[in-house]
Amino acid sequence: MFVVVSRYLIPRGFAGLTLFPFIIFRNKYYSTNKTTLNHEKIHIRQQAELLVLPFYLFYFLDFLRQYIKYKNAFLAYRNIVFEREAYANEHDLSYLGNRKFFGFWRYF
Repeated sequence: MFVVVSRYLIPRGFAGLTLFPFIIFRNKYYSTNKTTLNHEKIHIRQQAELLVLPFYLFYFLDFLRQYIKYKNAFLAYRNIVFEREAYANEHDLSYLGNRKFFGFWRYF
């Protein structure tokens, strides 16, 4: 895992983005924020479990499914199964140590 800080690579309204094996943050504050870093580390684990490319395919398809359901991009994003797991557990800094393999599955 490599942490990069670049305001040019992150869309407005987002703190960070995970592109295995990189975690890219919009500014230095987010790179030192334990909650935000933990959220992105959860995505690193999800991507590794799904061998990276299938993760992005499932992520995109789930976004489409949620967008059709909610007709709102923000609500669609927040309800992507991978985001639901990451947001639900970002404050639990021991989560990754206790997380079961394919832990995102229970958020479907």
